Formats: sequence, structure tokens, C-alpha cells
Amino acid sequence: MHPTFLSSKLRAGRRRHAGRPFFTLAATALFWACADAGAQTVVITGAREPLDVNRLAADVALIEPATLRDTMADSVADLLRREAGLQLSRSGGPGQATGLFVRGTASQQSLVLVDGVRIGSATLGYAAAEALGLSQIDRVEVLRGPGSSVYGADAVGGVVNLITRRGSGAPQVDGQLSVGGYGSSAASLGVRGASAAGGLEAGIDYAASLASERSRGISALRPGDPYGNYNPDRDGYRLDSAHFSLGYKPARGQRIGLSMLGTRLNSQYDASEYLPPNYEQNAAPDFRSRLRTAVAALDWRGDLATGLVGSARLTRSEDDASSGGTQTDRFRTVRELVSGQLAWQTGAWGQLVGVAEAQRDQARSTSYDAPVARRTQALALELTGSAGAWSWQGDARRDHRSDFGAVNTARLGGGYALASGLRLRALAGTTFRAPSFNDLVYPGYGVPTLQPERGQSIEMGLQWHADLSEAAATVYRNRVRDLIAYESDNSRCPNDPAYSYGCAANVDRAQLKGATFSGLRRLGAWTLKAQVDVLQALDIGSGAHLPRRATQQSTLAADWTAARISAGASVLHLGERPDGGKTLAAETTLDLNARWRLAPAWALQAKLLNATNRDIQPVLGYQGLGRQAWLVLRYEPQS
Repeated sequence: MHPTFLSSKLRAGRRRHAGRPFFTLAATALFWACADAGAQTVVITGAREPLDVNRLAADVALIEPATLRDTMADSVADLLRREAGLQLSRSGGPGQATGLFVRGTASQQSLVLVDGVRIGSATLGYAAAEALGLSQIDRVEVLRGPGSSVYGADAVGGVVNLITRRGSGAPQVDGQLSVGGYGSSAASLGVRGASAAGGLEAGIDYAASLASERSRGISALRPGDPYGNYNPDRDGYRLDSAHFSLGYKPARGQRIGLSMLGTRLNSQYDASEYLPPNYEQNAAPDFRSRLRTAVAALDWRGDLATGLVGSARLTRSEDDASSGGTQTDRFRTVRELVSGQLAWQTGAWGQLVGVAEAQRDQARSTSYDAPVARRTQALALELTGSAGAWSWQGDARRDHRSDFGAVNTARLGGGYALASGLRLRALAGTTFRAPSFNDLVYPGYGVPTLQPERGQSIEMGLQWHADLSEAAATVYRNRVRDLIAYESDNSRCPNDPAYSYGCAANVDRAQLKGATFSGLRRLGAWTLKAQVDVLQALDIGSGAHLPRRATQQSTLAADWTAARISAGASVLHLGERPDGGKTLAAETTLDLNARWRLAPAWALQAKLLNATNRDIQPVLGYQGLGRQAWLVLRYEPQS
């Protein structure tokens, strides 16, 4: 099998130091602003139980509902890089294959959850960020740093948890209509609320929504791309999604919940086929990727005794992808998980959490000789607590997998309050990434004896919160060994003619180190935000920079709010990065935003994305959208 043909087949399931001192100075100025101590912020993702971020040694970023509502982002991935400092790799514009780099790690080395449920393809080994819409999401929590000792495999760089809406209060309907350039449009409609039964201690909460977005787009590839796949047609997409949530509280401190999320993506892309008898390249067909994602969870949470809370979950996620032109390949993943958890408030020692999980992953593909499956059993313990100026966090987990045996991971860290609102924290942890089914069984590529990647991560951070200001700085280093990659030397592959052109192998080591600086300052009607991410991602063996990672990414945003009118501007700078033996130029884009409150429940929003019409090359040979205007009409009664 020719390696070019192999590469095309592997993508069938899902395609795929230049800085500006201005941004660094802006972030530094915001960082050293000062005011009084700020409010408590509670998150779930850092420790599997709701905790104040000031009790966590981990670095957790929270994207709140107001930010999601007024965002200028065109996708989940774009939102994350603006607000959480992640980098993205997208093969064209919105709707095209998208990867996330959390602290420089690859998409396969980061975990994506929906309401705590793992999603994504077990064949390719990562979640399709392009298939996730913004409409059903209430907030986003991002754990930046080691997470395997909490969530298991693949949380090497971090964890992204997309938390959907839940009903509360009086019944409420909300909706949105949007029209934009490149033949783009979007619409959503939702209802949510809660009803009390027998007083405020019991009752039902509910939320449901439908959403659809589409765009004619542009050609994902540039003319003369290095792969010879260019087709001048438009590569548009359509994404439909639905969400439903129902909760029942039979008594105080008890809740049974059911939640479901489904999405369907149909996107056009440019590629080539190599069909018999001559296997010549053919880029003429209409290539399409169709991806269906379904997530369902049934859970219970309740007070068992004073200081003791129990929870149990039964979850199922499905990732069903087919793509191609004249011929299509299909990859389908089903994940089922049963878990139980106990959280005990011990007193002086803090909160002790015990977790037991059993998971089964199954996959079918038109490219596999037969269906494949694996089972994982896991046990975990976690302790978090605080006393005076000190706080601590430690956890340990043992995963036993049917394909390669047991893996132990752990984290240990803590924090110290230096002054009112000023806190120093440190964390060290170990991680692992499991080989995907493609790595193990794809004909002519997969090797069943592959071992998991293993990592060791350390970080230190300084956090400061105040009434009108906040700032943070984090430095980190993550070393990963036994990286799974394509090995072109077939002498290092199994002695089989099927591996004539190479195989998957544990071939590399990587070092990812960097720093994140962020700041926020409120000045009357103005809110100023800045973030600077500096990254060095190296292949230790060769000393080369890992592809598609920029050494610097910076954002600067300013928002002005009056009684019924608000406006804002956001600048994103992405530094140079290597890709395919070339260096992609640095890019700086400007987005503008204005909002008018027409009536208490009605708002009109105008957005101008990439206002300077910057030529964007997100990946070598691909192109992003130019200037794009949006007009958004939103109905959302104020609580």
C-alpha cells in the first residue's frame, strides 16, 4: 500500500517566534492592576466534585454563560482559543476538520467531555470539535494540565468539559436567528424551567433546544496546494443539533437526571482518491464527511448522610463518521460506562472522593477486518482540602485495560495564600494516552503490541482576584515518552509484507513547556482582557519544533457597556508555526461587535469577523474565511 494512499485512508474517518510586543505589554499591564478581594468561583472539572477554584492546585479556566451568549467565536474550537488559550488546527473554515492543542499536546492527547461524558472517535482517538455547536452549551470548563488520574486515558494536555443547559425558575423560551456572509445562517429555539412539587425541596427541572447552522463557505484548499487536492468548488457545511434534559428531585438533596445531546454534521471538503486498477490521484469527486454524534446520560446524586454524598451514572456516547467521494469509509464508535462515586467531608483532612468505573469501547469500520472492542475498569481516590492559608489536592487512579493491562497515574499539589486575593499554587502529575483502534488494528498500519504514551507534568501558578481586576500566571513543563507516530522504516515494524511502507510505533519523545499570562480589568463602563501564551513544543530526539504549534498566541479584548448598548473589539495574534517542512506566517485578526437591547427580551447584535480581511492559512495549503459580517436577532427574557 502506497504511503500517500494510506494517509488518505487514515483521514477518511475524519479529515484532517514571531510575537508582537504590544500584546505582551498589554497583558503585563493588566496583570499588575490592583483592587480588593473577589468572589468565589465554583467548578466541577478540576476534581469531579463542585469546588471553589481557590481550593484547586489545578489550572481551570471557566467560560461563563454571558461570554458564550455574546461571543464573536464561530465555533467551539474558536471559543476555546479566545477564552482558554488553546491553539486550534483547522483544515479550512468552520465545519472543516478541527484539532485542539491544549498546552501544545495533540488532539489525541486531550479529552473532550459533554456533561462529564467522554465523546469522540476511538478509531482516530479524538473528538471532532467541528461537530459541536455553541447553542446548547451553558458554560465551558477547561482543565489545563494533567488529568489522567481523574479521568483516565488521553488527558495528557488537559480536559475540555462542555456543560449543557439545565432548567431552573419559571418556564422560559429563548431563540436566535443569524445571517452572515458566505451564505451563512443559524437558528436556535429552546425552552427551560422548573416546577416545584411539595414545596421548594422537590420538583422537576427541564430544558430542550433545537439548533441548525449552515454555510456555503469557500474552497477549503488553496490553488496549488502541496497535496494536489485542490477543487475550486465551495466547501460548505450544515450542522444540526438537539438537546434534552430532565431532572426529578424526589426530596431535598436528591436528584435523578436524564440528558441527551445529538448532532449531525454534513461538510464538504477537498481530497483525492486512489482507486484501482492504476491508483492514480483523482481530486474531482465531491468529497463529503458525514458525522453523527449522540450522547446520553442517566444519573443520580443524593445525600446519604451528614457530609456524605453519593452519585451514580450510566452513560453512552456514539460517534458515527462516513467520508469519501466515489467510495466512502465508515468508522463507528460506541462507548458505554457505568460509574459510582462517594464524596465524604472528613473534617480536618478535607473532602475524600472514591470512584469506580467500568467502560466498554466498541468500533466498527469498513476498513477493519472485524469489529473490535476493549474494556476498562478503574478505581480512583482524591483528597482536597484547606486549612488556614494552605490548600492541598492529591489523587491516584488505576486503569486496567483489556488491550495492554494496568496503568497507574497520580497528581499531587497544593496552594498557599500569600495575601488577600493572592495565591501561589503548584501541581505535579503523571498521564497516559491509550493507542487508538487505528493504531492497533488498521490493516497495513496498526500494531497490536503498541504501548501507551506516558507523561510527567509539573507546573506552578500565581493567581490574583479582586473586585475589579484579576490576573494569573502559570509556567509548566510536560514530558511525554513513547509517542505513537508513523514509522517509515519497515525494519522496525512486524515482519509482515503488509507493513512494506511502515507502521504505527512508539517512536518519539516530546517536551512541552511554556507559560500563560492573563489579566482582566474593569474601568467604569469598560472591561479589558488580555492573555499571552508562550510555548516551546519540541521533539526531544531531533530538537525540531512540533508541527502546527505557534510559539506565541495572544488575545486582547475591550468591551464597553451602557444601559442598552454595548460594543467590543477583539484582537488575536498567532505566531509563526512549522507545518509540512515550511513555516506558516504569523497572523493577526481583528473582530468587532455591537449589541443593542431593543426591548427587555430582545437584542440585536452585529459582528464583523476578520475585519481587516486578513489572509488566513490555518494549516499548510488550506485557507480560512476572509472578512465576514453577521447580524443576530436574539430573544432571551431576562431572569
